[in-house]
Amino acid sequence: QVQLVESGGGLVHPGGSLRLSCAASRSIFSINYMGWYRQVPGKERELVALISSRDITHYVDSVEDRFTISRDNVKNTVYLQMNSLKPEDTAVYYCWASGGSWGQGTQVTVLE
Repeated sequence: QVQLVESGGGLVHPGGSLRLSCAASRSIFSINYMGWYRQVPGKERELVALISSRDITHYVDSVEDRFTISRDNVKNTVYLQMNSLKPEDTAVYYCWASGGSWGQGTQVTVLE
């Protein structure tokens, strides 16, 4: 498995932007899928965005046109650019890699 470390979370006002980063402990070139999930207390973890090794992306409807996932196979890092943030985007965001690896999570809070 690969170790994943997220960063970039924080506190923003509605309409603001954040960029999350997920640094992997080894090359991600051969990892078929990487993605971002999020979870709020009392709810199940939900998929936010996925990216394949061929840069094919998928987004949950609620973030389509606002969030962008990308991967840098040289830096072994996956990013989630989040624009036009809304209070309902508040959650702990987790990085995931196919094979079952998870990061520790980073808190994103969008003020009401």
